[in-house]
Amino acid sequence: MSPFDLASLDGTVLPAAEATVPVTDEGLLRGDGVFEVTRLYGGVPFAWDEHLERMTGSAANLRLPFDPAAIDADVTALLEAAAPGDCAMRCVVTRGGRRIVLLEPLKAMAPSIRLATVTYAPTRILDGVKSLSYGANMLATRLAQERGADEALLVTPHGRVLEAPTSCFFYLLEDGELYTPPLEDHVLDSITRRHVMEVTSATEWVTSTDVIPTMTEAFLASTLREVQPVSAIDGTALAAPGPRTAEIVAAVAAHIRSRVTT
Repeated sequence: MSPFDLASLDGTVLPAAEATVPVTDEGLLRGDGVFEVTRLYGGVPFAWDEHLERMTGSAANLRLPFDPAAIDADVTALLEAAAPGDCAMRCVVTRGGRRIVLLEPLKAMAPSIRLATVTYAPTRILDGVKSLSYGANMLATRLAQERGADEALLVTPHGRVLEAPTSCFFYLLEDGELYTPPLEDHVLDSITRRHVMEVTSATEWVTSTDVIPTMTEAFLASTLREVQPVSAIDGTALAAPGPRTAEIVAAVAAHIRSRVTT
């Protein structure tokens, strides 16, 4: 049996095909719930404690009943039963009270990615909430793809650069410094973003779209991507990977693997 054939539902490990939730669950009907996706290296989740802490905070902000000890126990039980290798783990808690843990194969990531800016107005009431309401994010990706890009780069109506729909954004300017938009601009407090900033000299900086043409290198960072070089933004080519990005790709990968083996 493949590890992906198993799931945990409300604390019971069972075949994933049999893990169902009622159609009346408002997690399904209204996107009312929270989730986290963690990457497993040799079956060991990276930064699971940070993901669980963020999920706890998301639930509190959404006023969603949440038991971190229960979801932690669900994860432990599923990992023991499935014995997975390298993969992704998705944890979901719905308004209907369902706890779901799934294992998913990793998607192949291209060596670099093309971005197109898409205007996006963040919902401030959901600041600090990684909710199931991801419709706007997914639409932004489709809009970017319709313009010939691979992924969206979200920008505000006032011209501030934020992030990509499922990853954070870093870039270099001609001064050789690494920058990223600040959390105060309603950017998600990405776990991977934290670790990129830990191993680099990245600086938070309010980023105008006017700066995009002056960027020399850029990359996306997320749990599943780690660090993925950006080859173009709105058709303007960038080095992918540039020399500094290549160093960061290696440094972040080494940092992650040292954490899952200690």
